[in-house]
Amino acid sequence: MSAVSAYLIPANEYRRVRWKNGLGWTREILREPEQDDWHWRLSIAEIEQDADFSTFPGIERELVLLRGNGLRLCFDDSTVTLDPPHGRYRFAGEQRVRGELVDGLTHDFNLMWRRDTITAELLHRPLVGSMLFFVDAQTQWAIHLLAGQARFDSSEDLPPLFAGDTAVLPAQPQRGRYALQGGGELLAIRIQSRDAAQ
Repeated sequence: MSAVSAYLIPANEYRRVRWKNGLGWTREILREPEQDDWHWRLSIAEIEQDADFSTFPGIERELVLLRGNGLRLCFDDSTVTLDPPHGRYRFAGEQRVRGELVDGLTHDFNLMWRRDTITAELLHRPLVGSMLFFVDAQTQWAIHLLAGQARFDSSEDLPPLFAGDTAVLPAQPQRGRYALQGGGELLAIRIQSRDAAQ
């Protein structure tokens, strides 16, 4: 395994694409690997009207409300409401679900991962001062800055993060550490191979 450098994806470089079912739009942040049969994917769904969600067999999903007055997730046997500021919910991609707007459009952070290949954990944290992230051969991170500004320490050749940007800290053959400095609020997504998590 060769070392892959950490990198930043500015918010203005996210790709706006149709939902799989054609009923809405999403801004795709990244998919890994960069092919249709990805292992994990980050995006921001732009929900402008009530609509059925696409189904994703074999995929786990977690949604986080980023903007708007709330979103109801209507399943066959239950309803869950994502309330502001950052309501969240995890569910299986096979489930049929309809998104219903509480009051106006929403933007919703969407983490998806293939459950037979990897495990994923999404953390919502304030950023006050310094925060450390550790990677190894089977662990990587994606950091999505919700608010504020941040910068990795001077040993990393990365530009600063502004609200809406995402940094990716890939898995490395040797254990490594990244120190993030700043102030604000973030989503930190830890991605591990399923073998490492067991």
